[in-house]
Amino acid sequence: MADHGHSDEEIRARITGDGVNGALRDAIYGAIDGAVTTFAIVAGVAGAGLSPFVIVALGIANVLADGFSMAAANYSGIKAEQDNARRLRKVEERHIDLYPRGEWKEAREILAQKGLSGDVLEAATEAITKDREKWINLMIEGEYGIGSTTPRPLRGALVTFGAFLAAGSIPLLPFLTGMEDAFRVSVVLTLASFFGIGATKSHWSLSPWWRSGLETLAIGGTAALIAYAVGTMFNA
Repeated sequence: MADHGHSDEEIRARITGDGVNGALRDAIYGAIDGAVTTFAIVAGVAGAGLSPFVIVALGIANVLADGFSMAAANYSGIKAEQDNARRLRKVEERHIDLYPRGEWKEAREILAQKGLSGDVLEAATEAITKDREKWINLMIEGEYGIGSTTPRPLRGALVTFGAFLAAGSIPLLPFLTGMEDAFRVSVVLTLASFFGIGATKSHWSLSPWWRSGLETLAIGGTAALIAYAVGTMFNA
């Protein structure tokens, strides 16, 4: 069964989309990092034998501060990619003005690398280079490997922060609600969230859900174990 439609409208919307996969990456990245770093703090503080109040205070500080830091870093990274794409676009615009024949040959070579040849290649090159915007878009993609979809820095930052906040809050829930044996419950909830994040991620990969879940569980569990071991060294 096809995983997307092929009507004219569906094809046009998909080809000219605005980077849904980027938002997916931001969400998975934020969720995994949020769960790992927050539980690492919980495990480290618990290993040191400190009070639940300290765990909650440090955990909330981590969720807010580290989540904001990740969101800001992601925003800056996406913005830098945008700025670089604009710079390269200016370069190609200038080259087309100064060296039109050379840029025409480059466009022709890009299309040839895509499998066109003979009269079809010549006709396609002529057609694309008659439209300045399409010509520049072809050069940006073919020469620099930059796609035509425009990432959204603010959306990326918000998705990262939201996912970090949601997943990072899970290890703190037993302490916030005053549950008995809160640390053990936090361990179970966090390990389950690691597996759940990995299993969800498999929907967009070729790995089976259980393998992706176990992989993320192993990564998160290792980080938590290291933090707990370090914490026990300071346990008075």
